[in-house]
Amino acid sequence: MEAMTNKSMQPRCKGCGRTPEQIDEYVYRAVTEKKYFKGANDVVRQDDGTYNPETGQFYCTDCYIKAGMPLGTA
Repeated sequence: MEAMTNKSMQPRCKGCGRTPEQIDEYVYRAVTEKKYFKGANDVVRQDDGTYNPETGQFYCTDCYIKAGMPLGTA
């Protein structure tokens, strides 16, 4: 079964609940790499290995480390 992606779903960190716009590293990449990303949400959706498109969850770097750096998606 193919995963359903919902582009209108707001990505949120599974650990702290913040959105990409609230996390400096994603905002910075969105600004400095405008050629590739439309915004901080886009950075997470396209380039974060922990992003789960079915749930909209991901781990920010701090929460990923606190969680023990698990393999797979959030």
